[in-house]
Amino acid sequence: MSTDTTAINREMRLFERDAQVWLFGYGSLIYKADFAYLERRRAQVEGWTRRFWQGSHDHRGTPEAPGRVATLIELPGAVCVGMAYRITPAVFAHLDHREKNGYLRRRVTLRFDDGDSTEGLVYIADPDNAAYLGPAPESAIARHVATAAGPSGPNRDYLLRLAEALRALEADDPHVFAIERDLLALDAIASP
Repeated sequence: MSTDTTAINREMRLFERDAQVWLFGYGSLIYKADFAYLERRRAQVEGWTRRFWQGSHDHRGTPEAPGRVATLIELPGAVCVGMAYRITPAVFAHLDHREKNGYLRRRVTLRFDDGDSTEGLVYIADPDNAAYLGPAPESAIARHVATAAGPSGPNRDYLLRLAEALRALEADDPHVFAIERDLLALDAIASP
């Protein structure tokens, strides 16, 4: 599969007949909502965990030196906290372009803090996409993130903003926070 999944997502037509749909954001969509939305709520998905295993050739890296960004990996018993946005299908064209680097639309059940749940949409970069980098120790991921940059800026900014946004949501994510801790330790070594 190509790294550009725009056309695949447009062919899926997932939720396009609905007047409104909930979109689950677990990476930069938590803190950078550059699209129109009707409502925003803290939400979670069960059976999925956030991992910095996806390559970014178009935002936080380049084709020659991709950055590392978040995707969701299935893990029984896991809970991933993020932000849900109630949107209209008019937003799909923008989102399909923004999430084009290996991410595909998927149907998922979102749960809200008040106990309500609903079917919604999430963009996930599966392990079989061309930009997938796969697992690595958090310390290695931190070293990778420390040096990567792309058209949307340094990869480190993505990680640090995500960690900050997760704290604001009171979401515990040991994987993200371990990478952040290792990245900050690298910074301390680089500038005594």
